Amino acid sequence: MLKKLNEHIAKNLSFLKDKRLLVACSGGLDSVVLTRAMKELNYEIGIAHCNFGLRAAESDADEAFVLDLADMLDVPVFTEQFETREYANEKKLSIQMAARALRYEWFEEILRDFKYDYLLTAHHADDALETMLINLSRGSGLRGLTGIPAVNDKIVRPLLDFSRAELLEYAKSQGFFWREDSSNKKTDYLRNALRHKVVPPYKEEVEGLLQNILKTQQHLRDSKSLIDDYLVLIHQLVVTETFEGFNIDIAKLANLPHQEALLYELLTPFGFTAWKDISELMTAQSGKFILSETHRLVKDRDKLLLTVIPSEEKIETFEIKETTLRIDQPIPLLFGEVESPGKNTELEIFIDKDKLTYPLLIRKWREGDHFYPLGMKGKKKLSKYFKDEKLSLVAKEKTWLLCSGDQIVWVIGHRADERFKVESRTRQIMNIRTSKSTS
Repeated sequence: MLKKLNEHIAKNLSFLKDKRLLVACSGGLDSVVLTRAMKELNYEIGIAHCNFGLRAAESDADEAFVLDLADMLDVPVFTEQFETREYANEKKLSIQMAARALRYEWFEEILRDFKYDYLLTAHHADDALETMLINLSRGSGLRGLTGIPAVNDKIVRPLLDFSRAELLEYAKSQGFFWREDSSNKKTDYLRNALRHKVVPPYKEEVEGLLQNILKTQQHLRDSKSLIDDYLVLIHQLVVTETFEGFNIDIAKLANLPHQEALLYELLTPFGFTAWKDISELMTAQSGKFILSETHRLVKDRDKLLLTVIPSEEKIETFEIKETTLRIDQPIPLLFGEVESPGKNTELEIFIDKDKLTYPLLIRKWREGDHFYPLGMKGKKKLSKYFKDEKLSLVAKEKTWLLCSGDQIVWVIGHRADERFKVESRTRQIMNIRTSKSTS
């Protein structure tokens, strides 16, 4: 096996040569084989072990075993104990997802702080099969069926071409010791149930199953590469990047074949999974939206707006003193007095300074806000003004108001208020400018 692994790395993972490698080692069969094989092949390695504290004394014994292994191999070792259950409760995650998040965040810290080039994990062909079956059972698309990637940024998996049986045979032939995780024998989790109840009879019925699965996944990866290349063209055709995020042109998308599949591929990277709702969104009323954990998709007339979910503003109101000449946050503004007024625009207004009450305030708009649009008679609700101006939900959220007391002076980037306009009796003319349009 060692020869086969060496040839595999030389052919497919040659970038590992002369690099500093961090090996994730639980103390189980797979990671022990990977650790000892990489050491035997004379790579510069360190070991990282996570103690999730889920199996009491057994978890501590795993950690002690890995420390002894590192000492025997004379390699650096890093261990960390996690409060996994508390983290899972706090983040509302399953224990498995919490453990995954904790370990990979910690691995990244070690890579960065101790100058390791890559993280090696001991995933093998059986893991790839189990993952494929899990994703298949969840209705995954092509991305979920392509298997575990051999290389994912800084994470490398050199054992994906090897079965667990091969690793076991090699470990026994070399007289290796390893730890057995008692939780792996339980079938409470889907992966364990597949490992113990489904995969063994599957292997018995289909000769060469693992290698066939690996070939199939390579074919799927090749197909995905073709789709990715096609999506680059589709992205250029129907997607426009804006200050707010991305606009997807509904009409252009609708004229393409397989529009739902294209929309799926465009949105999957942003965490969307409610495909029926998304498909219906294309014909829904403006203002309707769907959320993923990180992004929002909004129907806005003839397009879909894709934006990051806005975080809550910790400071909702900003004060501006009379002596202030410039601010940069929350929106850039310049203040100055001039001899004569110019033309009011979306980015620049001229107002009667004597009508202002200091400090001025900058805040986001609220339901019920109204103002007197410059050049018009009477007041108008901001919600109605935004609708008439056809502002998207995202654009409305990004709009700031300049206020004097409880009166709106300027819907910044849009329109000034009639009540503060320069008149014949005006003595002091204030000019306020912004370089940032919010429309």
